[in-house]
Amino acid sequence: MITFLKILFSGLFIFMNIIVIDTSLKSNLFEEWDFLAAIPWMTATLWDFYTNVLVLLCWVFYKETNWIWKITWLVLFCTLGSIATCLYVLIALFRLKKGETVRDLLIKQH
Repeated sequence: MITFLKILFSGLFIFMNIIVIDTSLKSNLFEEWDFLAAIPWMTATLWDFYTNVLVLLCWVFYKETNWIWKITWLVLFCTLGSIATCLYVLIALFRLKKGETVRDLLIKQH
């Protein structure tokens, strides 16, 4: 299961980087912000995104004991979204020792 999760989150991490880079090369978010902000679904998507960030931060704040890392992940989640989320999970997966399970991934504190 751990190997599967490493492959899955590595794939998602790479996929999201490709999507963001490709989109950034085609469109400048800051130039299009006024147009995008006027779309109700864009507003709903942002509220949805930051709600998910809050949920993830509750888990990260539980798992991480160092406040510097807590704040670092807060900034990364808010600025990089799912790229940072995949990176966090990948780091946690690679920190697991031989014999540890998904349960350890979810509840073990650093």
